[in-house]
Amino acid sequence: MSIANVLLVDDEVPFVEAMTKRLTRRELTIFTAFSGEEALERLKENATVEVVILDVKMPGMDGIETLRRIKAVYPLTEVIMLTGHATVETGIEGMKVGAFDYLMKPCDMDQLISKVGEAAAKKRRHEDKIIEARVKEITGRRE
Repeated sequence: MSIANVLLVDDEVPFVEAMTKRLTRRELTIFTAFSGEEALERLKENATVEVVILDVKMPGMDGIETLRRIKAVYPLTEVIMLTGHATVETGIEGMKVGAFDYLMKPCDMDQLISKVGEAAAKKRRHEDKIIEARVKEITGRRE
């Protein structure tokens, strides 16, 4: 079983290919997209995605706008922002919009894997709470 189902979004094809190999070896299931628009399509097709690793600087729809749209439609999906052009402002903006965390490219693989694990665990906890609340609602149980 994989540690997490991850959507990797970056407009740089060689980066995506290299990261996919490295992350797959670390027992992650990887889906890929090369633009914000494609990321939204992948999420529509794959309800199992728990964590999105998202590049900030992309042509067309940038990472912040992609993050906004992901959070609007898939509020429980956790997003880790990646950038080679880090600015504190962009990191803060991403966190305000709902990013789980923000890492610099090139990022340390162990740190990235750790963040993905934490993000997937957070999403699963939220889903469990929602299920628990629905069960209580259905059964009429009061605590």
